[in-house]
Amino acid sequence: MEMRSKRATALNWDDLPAAITGFLPTHEAREADAAVGAFAADAVVTDEGRSHRGAAEIRNWLVNGGSEYTYTTEFVGAHQVGEGRFDVAQHLEGDFPGGSADLHYRFVLAGDLIARLTIEP
Repeated sequence: MEMRSKRATALNWDDLPAAITGFLPTHEAREADAAVGAFAADAVVTDEGRSHRGAAEIRNWLVNGGSEYTYTTEFVGAHQVGEGRFDVAQHLEGDFPGGSADLHYRFVLAGDLIARLTIEP
């Protein structure tokens, strides 16, 4: 059995798929209706250990997730880690506990839409 090494390909912001570059700014701006449009109908988002399935739950997460805090995000870098799989590193600063965080937004795309998003340190 042949073993293949999994290599990630570094990407600039402009190299990322439109679903990702469309979603991240609308998410930061709390534009839930625009942001939810980047997801497939049966998509799943996992954030803070909780999963949100389908458009209604994802929209609710977009509206309410972190709404008690104000913060900014900065694109740190990105890698393509497989077919339709992308890891985007973002640096957040704001009035949440700790004041700053480095998070990975791990996307799985299905065609031109986000099928799965996991946000974790």
